[in-house]
Amino acid sequence: MGKGVPNSLGIPKEVKNKENRVGLTPSGVRSLLSVRPDLKIIVQVDAGVGAGYTNEDYNEAGAVIGTVHNVWNCDMVMKVKEPVVEEFQYLREDLLLFTYLHLADCTDLAKVLLERKTTVVDYGTVRLPDGRIPMLVPMSEVAGRMAAQVGAHYLESTNGGKGILLGGTVGTPPALTLVLGTGAVSVNAAKVAAGMGSDVILFGVDAKQMEDVMGLGLPNTRVLYSDPTTIAKYVPRADLIISGVLIPGFKAPRLVTEDMVKTMQPGSVIIDVAIDQGGSIETAAVTTHDDPVFVKHGVIHYGVANMPGAVPRTSTEALVATTLPYARLLVTLGLREASERRPELLGGVNVTGGYCCHPGVAEALGVCCERPEIHL
Repeated sequence: MGKGVPNSLGIPKEVKNKENRVGLTPSGVRSLLSVRPDLKIIVQVDAGVGAGYTNEDYNEAGAVIGTVHNVWNCDMVMKVKEPVVEEFQYLREDLLLFTYLHLADCTDLAKVLLERKTTVVDYGTVRLPDGRIPMLVPMSEVAGRMAAQVGAHYLESTNGGKGILLGGTVGTPPALTLVLGTGAVSVNAAKVAAGMGSDVILFGVDAKQMEDVMGLGLPNTRVLYSDPTTIAKYVPRADLIISGVLIPGFKAPRLVTEDMVKTMQPGSVIIDVAIDQGGSIETAAVTTHDDPVFVKHGVIHYGVANMPGAVPRTSTEALVATTLPYARLLVTLGLREASERRPELLGGVNVTGGYCCHPGVAEALGVCCERPEIHL
C-alpha cells in the first residue's frame, strides 16, 4: 500500500527528547476527511497533548485514538521527526512514511529503510522549481529566530557565557554575531539578532540570496562572501556564531574548523542549527533539550537537533499548514499519481522499494542513486 492510495493514516506520538510537536492537528484531520471521508485516521493516545491538542479534540474532528501499534499498522504514517531505534520495528515494505528524515546524517536509519523496502517522502527535500523547500521554511524560520534568543541567553554569565548583552547599551559596544548561510534559518537569525541590537555579519555563497538579504535593510548588518580565510578572520572577534547552512538532502559542509574555534574567547557561544544534517562547525555535536549545551575550548556549544520542539504549538501549526496540501494529495491519489500532479514530491522520495533515490543520501551511503519515478 506504500505506493497506492492509503486507506488509513497514523499519527504517532513523537519520542525524541522534549519533542512535543505532532504530525497533524485536529483541523488537519477535518481537512483530510473532507476529501477522503472513508479514510481511517488513527492518532496515538496523547500524541497532541504537548502541543495543546487533547484526545477529545481529535475524536471530535473524526479521528480514532489508538495505541502506538495501531498507528504504525496504518498504510501511511505522518509525523514530525525521523524514526529512532525503538521505532525501527514498525518500518515495513507496504508503508508510506511522510516526515522529516535527514538521512544523509542518519545512515543507520537509511539502511533499515532500504532493507525493509519502506517508501519515504522527506519534507526537507521536496523542492519547488524556484529552489524553495516549502515544508522546511516554517521550521527554519522558527529555529532561526530561536537561535538568536538562545544565543543571547547563553551569553549571560549566569548561564556560563562571557557576560555581555547582545545589543550592548549606551556607552558599551554590542555583541558581534556571525551567521553562516543566507537561507531561511540564517536570515531569521540575523533579523532577530540585529533587532536586538547586535552587530551581524552574514556569510553566503549564493549571490541572489545575498542581494535579497541586503535588500532587507537590516540594521547593523553586513553580508560577506563565505570563504575559509574570511570566516577565520572574524571568528576570533565573534561573541555568537549561528550556523544555518543547508544543502537539501546532503550533509552540511564544514565551515568552522576546530582550530578556528580555539581562537574564540572563553564564554562565547556557538549554535549549530545545521546539526541535524551533520553540522557545519567541527566541534559541534547533537544535544537535547534536557542537556542542551557543552563547553569545548572554553566555548559554549548548543546543538539541539529539534529546536522548534520547544515551541510546539507555533511549530505544529506552521508545519501542518505546509504539509497538509501534500497530505491531501497523498491520501486521495497515492504517491505515484500525486507526484505526477506535483512533481516536486519526487524530490522527497529518498527511498522506495529498496532503492535509494536521493543523491545526497546515496552519496552518504556509497550506493547508486536511482530515479524515483522508475520505482513508484
